[in-house]
Amino acid sequence: MPLQANLPLREGHQLENYRIERVLAAGGFSFVYLARDERGAPVAIKEYLPSTLKLRIDDTMRPHVADTELARFHFGLKCFFEEGRALARLEHPNVVRVLNFFRANETVYLVMRYERGRSLQEHIRDRRKGAPLEELWFRTTFAQLLDGLREVHKNKLLHLDIKPGNVYLREDGSPILIDFGGARQALADEGLKLPPIYTPGFASPEHHNNHALLGPWSDIYSIGATMYSCLARAAPQNALGRVEKDLVVPAAEAWAGKVADDLLAIIDWCLRLEHLERPQSVFALQKALLGEKPPERHSPKVAG
Repeated sequence: MPLQANLPLREGHQLENYRIERVLAAGGFSFVYLARDERGAPVAIKEYLPSTLKLRIDDTMRPHVADTELARFHFGLKCFFEEGRALARLEHPNVVRVLNFFRANETVYLVMRYERGRSLQEHIRDRRKGAPLEELWFRTTFAQLLDGLREVHKNKLLHLDIKPGNVYLREDGSPILIDFGGARQALADEGLKLPPIYTPGFASPEHHNNHALLGPWSDIYSIGATMYSCLARAAPQNALGRVEKDLVVPAAEAWAGKVADDLLAIIDWCLRLEHLERPQSVFALQKALLGEKPPERHSPKVAG
């Protein structure tokens, strides 16, 4: 599996009240499985299993942790569990629904509602090159997505890994935020070497080198980068590269005359490198989407 040195739970394994069917995703931090509950309903189950800390190399189902890594493993376990507890309190149509969380096999599992559809990344990939942006779809999709993110922030949580791959579009077109990065951030802050908790191009400057500055404005940068990628069909330049020499063509220049001016201004506002120059809350961003003009930019671009 990509980024995973561990063996996943095998097909047919009984995990509490759930029967594992197959692996949906694998990364350096976890496995995600498709499973069935006792009624036969499909669920997605996320298993805490950092590949650089804990190894499952046989069928014992209980991976082995080196004594030197136990403290960090248990710290990450606690963060993952607490994140599951916090997400389970959220019940919003545009945020992944955590149905259950529990300990088993000396690790932690989050049980989530299984959704049918595809990722925004797949939607962008399949959009015909040069095809005009469906502006009504764009406004509707991001308005709903921001409703979900506002609920996340209201509950004192940050997503920390917003990107097209973590925005899921249901079959009816409605978006949901999936795969939060808070527990991974906590592990990274403890010095654990994991694959990046963020995706270059979608992460703010403070994601990279100043975690003390992370806040709602950091998720908003990622929203702006996700919007930009819908137009460019690719991620904008890595934020660290932008700090050195900003090569990102502002949306207001790149798509002038092709996309509504207010949308382009909003994207550029979200992508400002200085965190205090971005929208400071989702509410401020939503007001702009509803017609309130983004503030003028008075400071020059940060560049080398």
